[in-house]
Amino acid sequence: MERDFTKEQNYIKAKKRVKAIKGFYVHLMVYVLVNIFISAVVIFGLMQSGYNFEDAISNFGTYSTWLFWGIGMFFHWMGVFGFKSIGFGADWEEKKIKEMMDKEDLRKHKL
Repeated sequence: MERDFTKEQNYIKAKKRVKAIKGFYVHLMVYVLVNIFISAVVIFGLMQSGYNFEDAISNFGTYSTWLFWGIGMFFHWMGVFGFKSIGFGADWEEKKIKEMMDKEDLRKHKL
């Protein structure tokens, strides 16, 4: 019975992980496509206002959404892939709880 519960729990964890990874890749795809469109619109608008192509490309407005949304993308990436390598993922919590329960059991047995 306990093996089935553990197996189901592992399945649920794996499913959540896959969903998080898929969510990141969808976010990344939207980030690239939307920013290409925004940059093209900004460049076109600047060129209509008298800028040449080089000046339009070097304008901060052309790449500002890439930069600021990119900061958000970085934190999304860290949430999906990076923070877990630091050691504070869901597994860390479970290990810590088990460790504290084991310490409590040892303390009770000594008394």
